[in-house]
Amino acid sequence: MKSLILTQNDKIHEECGVFGFYKNDEELNTVDITRYALFGLQHRGQESCGMAVNDNGEFQIAKDIGMVSSVLNKKAIEKLPNGKISVGHVRYSVTDGFTRAATQPIVMRYIEGAIALANNGAITNFPEIRKELENGGAMFQSNSHAELISYVIASERIDKDSIEDAVIHAVKKLKGAYSIVLSSPSKLIGVRDGHGFRPLAIGKLNNSYMLASESCVFDSLGAELVRDVEPGEMVVIDEDGLHSYKNIVSKKSSFCIFEYVYLARPDSVINGISVYSARNKAGQLLYREHPVDADVVCGVPESGIPAAQGFSQASGIPFITGFVKNKYVGRYLTDNSSRDKREVTLMTKLTALKANVKDKRVVVIDDSIIKGETSAHIIKLMRDAGAKEVHMRISSPPFLNSCYFGTNISEDSLIANRMSVEEICKEIGADSMGYLSIDGVREIAEGATISCCDGCFSGEYKADMPKSIFVDKFAQKIKK
Repeated sequence: MKSLILTQNDKIHEECGVFGFYKNDEELNTVDITRYALFGLQHRGQESCGMAVNDNGEFQIAKDIGMVSSVLNKKAIEKLPNGKISVGHVRYSVTDGFTRAATQPIVMRYIEGAIALANNGAITNFPEIRKELENGGAMFQSNSHAELISYVIASERIDKDSIEDAVIHAVKKLKGAYSIVLSSPSKLIGVRDGHGFRPLAIGKLNNSYMLASESCVFDSLGAELVRDVEPGEMVVIDEDGLHSYKNIVSKKSSFCIFEYVYLARPDSVINGISVYSARNKAGQLLYREHPVDADVVCGVPESGIPAAQGFSQASGIPFITGFVKNKYVGRYLTDNSSRDKREVTLMTKLTALKANVKDKRVVVIDDSIIKGETSAHIIKLMRDAGAKEVHMRISSPPFLNSCYFGTNISEDSLIANRMSVEEICKEIGADSMGYLSIDGVREIAEGATISCCDGCFSGEYKADMPKSIFVDKFAQKIKK
């Protein structure tokens, strides 16, 4: 597993977000709807983005490295047709490297036609499948898992009667996490792996259908949430409507619980659970598990705020705005930046609101701690603003284990692997500290339609681990 990639937020990041649209209403503009949807999913991936539009079986694509506003600008989208079907993607590289060739959607032309595909997740048997395909003569442009999935589907389509049969047989070969949206010349297809690791929902706008990683997209477009795609289900949308193929791969469900803690937007509903309500409940449980005498409580923007509000409701301690976030500070990868630059970025991105915290005993709520650098900076901000005491509370358990299913958690970079809670408290400079327990984080997902995976916290995974690590031999030769 590659080492942890961190941003200036010192946060866990999920691999990407996907979107698909099938137009049944002539007055709707496919390109505009897809672009607006990708704005709504921007939090899931900020390195690259793109859309492919299906116009009478021919795909036109616009994609590149960068944010939606810069890549899908006026000039780029004017070149795209107002087609029947579209596939969109926002990306944060985790397992497949930060390269232009790995940007999605992937458009592949083969003997049976063409497909456009976007994926969210990580294929754990990627090395084995990649080797098999390469031995058969396949040539890859990147280490993208979406490209691999496209090859598997195209290979299956050659001797299958339909694209649906090809997808069903293809996903039976794939292990790990995947929420796939793809377009054939005449159909929009969505598939969720048998565990349901990553979210995928169905929406409807008038008579048109859409698929998206999160339901918040539907709200912003004026569409309605129909339901989630079930684990192991394939949905097919064509001129006759929505068709469901359930249990095409049947496994024990294990949705990523960190979606509720941090990854998803608070206005999304996933597996029947409001993300905001889950975070608010985490804050209430935090107070139950780690009470403290204090004057005010605040959350670290953005995901720490609902938990802080829950902590306030349970404790009676007033909730205040403790931090002001400069949303215009750009994000960048710290592996290409100096430590001084990281510190300057942290200082300019977040400031403490002195008027609310001076001479106060402050409880600060954040969703997680990775390396601890950001937490130490946050506490220093509070003290510099005049806070009398600073008590840190985390709305998830300590990260102790790697994730193999689409997030950038690698245990060699986790502070909780090196230090006890007391040592971390001292390291970051807090007066006290408390993490939400394993039982607590499981409780925030009670009522969800499927069970959750908390392996990054507990070490108890519900799916097979990778048997090997992919090594790009061609890239190694170039380096030599």
